[in-house]
Amino acid sequence: MKKIVLIIGLLVLTACSSIKFIDSWRNEDITFFKPQKLLVVGMTDNLTARKVFEEELKNAFSNRNIYAEESTIVFDKTFTKSKKSEEEIDEMIQSIADEGFDAVIISAVKGVSEQRSYPSNYYSVGYRWPYFGHYYFRFQDVYYNPGYYGSYKVYNVETSIYNLNEDNGKALVWVGSLNLVNPQTISTTVKGYVTKIIKHLERENLIETRL
Repeated sequence: MKKIVLIIGLLVLTACSSIKFIDSWRNEDITFFKPQKLLVVGMTDNLTARKVFEEELKNAFSNRNIYAEESTIVFDKTFTKSKKSEEEIDEMIQSIADEGFDAVIISAVKGVSEQRSYPSNYYSVGYRWPYFGHYYFRFQDVYYNPGYYGSYKVYNVETSIYNLNEDNGKALVWVGSLNLVNPQTISTTVKGYVTKIIKHLERENLIETRL
């Protein structure tokens, strides 16, 4: 019995951090996405997370025969030091287009929510307590234990792909929204996020599947 409880507890701990695909939109006029030179941009002030994310996504595209580069290498180091005007951003876009980039994939955190949780390592989700006394005994800490509820964060992250050679009405190729539930480490979270994005693009036949 102790072994069973331990296994369930480990499964719950593993599930505490997850990546969930929420929604996506695809430009139906585009049947296949194969840019000549793709720029990977991670919108975050955490330089380590940005570098790890951009490199992981660049490698994923490179493994599918799409040439990509990280914005940490392409952008001037001072570019993200201050907020830019629309004119300055247009100049930046023209600059990277002049360098041969014809597409951009950009990811940004759109929102962060604080969620509440309660201990559940003794039973599975959906379990029904057959006896009222057991139920009351199990959940009475709601009243008597101030630390009964835990908290965790959910990050809503959006990734968009733009074609720089099209006008504004046709530039957006694809956009996907994902939730990062209680992320634990940068490397693990980034790897899982990139895998989700790439697999979804493959399923929608926007990029070729790696053999």
